[in-house]
Amino acid sequence: MDASAKQYYDRQLKLTGFGEPAQFKLSTAKVLVVGAGGLGCPLLQYLVTAGVGELGIVDGDRIALSNLHRQILYTRADIGQYKSTVAAAKLRQLQPDTVIKAYNYNLKQDNILALFAYYDLIVDGTDNFATRYLVNDACVITNKPFVSGAIHDFTAQVAVFNYQGGPTYRCLYPEAPAEAICTTCAINGVLNVLPGIVALYMANEAIKVITGYGDVLSGKLLLIDIQKNKHQQLQFDLVPQNQQIKRLHQDTVMLRAEEVKYYQQENPETQLIDVREEWEFEENNLGGINIPLNTLLAKKGEIDRHKSIIFICETGKRSRIALQLLKEEVNGEILLAKMNY
Repeated sequence: MDASAKQYYDRQLKLTGFGEPAQFKLSTAKVLVVGAGGLGCPLLQYLVTAGVGELGIVDGDRIALSNLHRQILYTRADIGQYKSTVAAAKLRQLQPDTVIKAYNYNLKQDNILALFAYYDLIVDGTDNFATRYLVNDACVITNKPFVSGAIHDFTAQVAVFNYQGGPTYRCLYPEAPAEAICTTCAINGVLNVLPGIVALYMANEAIKVITGYGDVLSGKLLLIDIQKNKHQQLQFDLVPQNQQIKRLHQDTVMLRAEEVKYYQQENPETQLIDVREEWEFEENNLGGINIPLNTLLAKKGEIDRHKSIIFICETGKRSRIALQLLKEEVNGEILLAKMNY
């Protein structure tokens, strides 16, 4: 470690039980962060300034105005650009010694295993169960530990999975809760401080896994309630069969914008329902009717349940939730679509 690095990391190097051995482990670690949103932004800043040697950022979304109150790496000048690209550029300014790679796409079956194989540790900051299970299964297959964080209203949870033969995400959640219950912050809202608080716990767990300092949250779920100032820790056990995953499950088909138009031409009776907010629909849409997701149940009478439906939103997340909300009440086929592909 040269003199400049010793000065930069001076306060960490002075920590009893940490010091240069731990700092060296950080400098040689390769960490992939999935999601550069509310959790990802502060998480990335603290990992890069802690001294992680190589950092990957995977996120196929672009920056929107509604992101800025909590996704603190971005400004209004960045709107419309890929989150991963902007985040990488700004993180290089914080710590130019870290090798940073941006992946401007979302994780899928055909790209996740090769990507995960390169990294030592995965940190998952996504906001939907489909991706969390995909991350878990890919980590089991590639034998990678991963740190997971999630937020809901004023509460959050943090845990470490697949660590040194410990429990996996499926040991805690054998099946996904209904997405209609566990919705995203785009639906329920979020106070901007909560992702920051949770992201720092996640960064701390990542540093523990890399360096070996402290007690790792393996087989333990940390629950945080910022409204009531409560912290709680629950334990859960390994289910050995969850370590036997050999292949990834089939992804749900998601139509692209141009595919929606073609499908409607071939199936003119299909109802196109845009579940984004009114202001999003007014800015850009493919037609159909606009029923924001948080009003979908109240306005379900406006939908012909005997005809096929395409639910569309910006990234597909709200489309999936709409499917969960109405799949038992619709007799026709339900397809999912997203504007941003």
